[in-house]
Amino acid sequence: MAILYHTTMTARPARILHLKEGVLGQQNDKPRSITVALSGNPNAGKTTLFNNLTGARQHVGNWPGVTVEKKEGTCKYGDYRFEVVDLPGTYSLTAYSLEEVIVREYITGEKPDIVVDIVDASNIERNLYLTTQLMELGVPVIIALNMMDVAESRGIDINIELLSELLGLPVVPIVGLRNRGTDDLKCVIAAVVNGEVKFRGVHVNYGQEVEEEIDKLESAIEDERPALGEYLGKYSTRWLAVKLLEEDEAIMEVLSGHLEADSSLFEQQEKSLAHLYSIFGEDVETVIVDYRYGFVAGTAREAVKREIEEPVSTSDRIDNILTNRILGFPFFAFFMWSMFFLTFYLGKIPMDWIERFFGGLGNFAATNLTSPVWLQSLLVDGVIGGVGAVLVFLPQIFIMFLCISLLEDTGYMARAAFIMDRVMHWLGLHGKSFIPMIMGFGCNVPAVMATRTLESEKDRNITILINPLMSCTARLPVYALFTAAFFTAHQGTVTFSLYLLGIILAVIMAKLFRRFLFPGEAEPFVMELPPYRWPTLKGTFIHMWERGSLFLRKAGTIILAGSVVVWMLSYFPSGVEYGSSASLVGKLGRLLEPLVRPLGFDWRAAVALLFGIVAKEIVVSTFGTILGVGEDQEAISGRLQGVFTPLTAYAFMAFTLIYIPCLATVAVIKKETGSWRLAAFSVLYTLTLAWIVAFLIYRIGLLCGLGG
Repeated sequence: MAILYHTTMTARPARILHLKEGVLGQQNDKPRSITVALSGNPNAGKTTLFNNLTGARQHVGNWPGVTVEKKEGTCKYGDYRFEVVDLPGTYSLTAYSLEEVIVREYITGEKPDIVVDIVDASNIERNLYLTTQLMELGVPVIIALNMMDVAESRGIDINIELLSELLGLPVVPIVGLRNRGTDDLKCVIAAVVNGEVKFRGVHVNYGQEVEEEIDKLESAIEDERPALGEYLGKYSTRWLAVKLLEEDEAIMEVLSGHLEADSSLFEQQEKSLAHLYSIFGEDVETVIVDYRYGFVAGTAREAVKREIEEPVSTSDRIDNILTNRILGFPFFAFFMWSMFFLTFYLGKIPMDWIERFFGGLGNFAATNLTSPVWLQSLLVDGVIGGVGAVLVFLPQIFIMFLCISLLEDTGYMARAAFIMDRVMHWLGLHGKSFIPMIMGFGCNVPAVMATRTLESEKDRNITILINPLMSCTARLPVYALFTAAFFTAHQGTVTFSLYLLGIILAVIMAKLFRRFLFPGEAEPFVMELPPYRWPTLKGTFIHMWERGSLFLRKAGTIILAGSVVVWMLSYFPSGVEYGSSASLVGKLGRLLEPLVRPLGFDWRAAVALLFGIVAKEIVVSTFGTILGVGEDQEAISGRLQGVFTPLTAYAFMAFTLIYIPCLATVAVIKKETGSWRLAAFSVLYTLTLAWIVAFLIYRIGLLCGLGG
């Protein structure tokens, strides 16, 4: 089975070249299909390898019956067609989390031809624990030893041939970020399926006492073969015996459905557990875990050498400051404030360019299209005025996404979740819930979908319900418009206060939801902190464009349609002043005005908020349309100052922050929770909360003499 590799990536492995000649030299009339499952710890590089293998030939769905994302793709190698399935990242197969159950059930139920276990070469001891459990399943496993460049830079020398021998598995060194070794991995996959590479079937030895009880349980399982039937074709008897000693709940539940309560297998399980407890004085699962870690440590000690004593890494030195118990949160707050400051400071000049462009376009349309009058008004006031009023803020949107991409690509976003872990625990959640909340600063839709990573359904539901309180970039044009009109000298600070308000309200609501709707303790978890990396210019700009282009597509569809609808309501009936209280939009606004009058708003604010339910950017385009000033920001600001005061402007921004999520977010809440009741509840509670907060801001402001 031995496959000869070099410990570095500088030369092609001799054995690989020989295998490639055999694999690619075959002639098949029909491409042979091979199902390849990718497994590994989070941050081991699994997604990168999946992208390297499949490229654009991939699609995303959900695993049946659950909301965990499922990625599948294809690639060709010679006459072979690989069907690649990207399994959820997990640290073990103990079935404590939804991801662990999915990985285990897929491997044992679907029986992929090959499981490729991606192992981080720079952190091999931790990663090999999952490998030991995959080996126990009795499926063909190949180790893709990733991040070899990082391991070499840290003075870690891995004898890959010896590692392969010790584990009884093929080991292929790769560098996923540079797409090195991917072709070699394809070759070994094909060779394993061809039978050119054999497995020795190494398994962890749990010591004489435990192994004796495993043998007894295997015999008892064989005795129950008639009752277990096809179930034994799914799992090996040794694996089932180990799971019985671990008292695995999922396996116990299945076996109980096939066997009587007084089955001899369950009797033997009780005897074995009692016997081993009397010897070790602790539960058997702990003993088994210790033996697995011992196997991993012994393997690493033989095959992994450190040329130099591992120094404190740069990431560790940075973390000593940025994740410090005292300094961590102030640094996080500073980075968030800096993001908003840069968003407004750097966005001013390109905003002026876009405003001049749409201003010139509007003048051109008004001059050259004088009849029919309604068409001129539609183009100038509706399309150019409405869409242009939103697109003016495009630079700020992209700058915001650029900052978020930099924080993610450097590895700081994971630290933000770590820093907030103590706060989140106080809420009955944990730091992992903060990651979707941070993503909500970009867009609430993918942020709600990101809650799939949370194992607990209660945690997931709470995080979903509070996520719309995170101020997405769709609200940013509203903040930019109002802060430019009323808080010119302090735009970044005022905007930061609104983001902070959203976080504070999310904290309060999460505490209430945990107390009254979803009681219980937060699930334990391990927060993975990837090393800090210099972001690549290309990668950062791709991430920025992927998110910002969604805003552009929305401007060309939803916002355009909304602007046309607002124009129609402002223009008709014929003969009335455009956008006046006598128009249809005015009558609709007057109908809604009593609901918002206690907040200091008039009918125009009510109309803007109504259309903002579709998409928050339409709030801006609505004002641009009904005020009859199009995309001209100075003109809009002047008109707004006749409608709002600084106090009511801030209350209006707070209301926009909090009230009803956009329709796309409501739809994805229903999809992710599978419940219209929770989706409807998110609409009702945010609307009620927005009214209460805006009312308090306005009334307390009046009492403090801040103006009516």
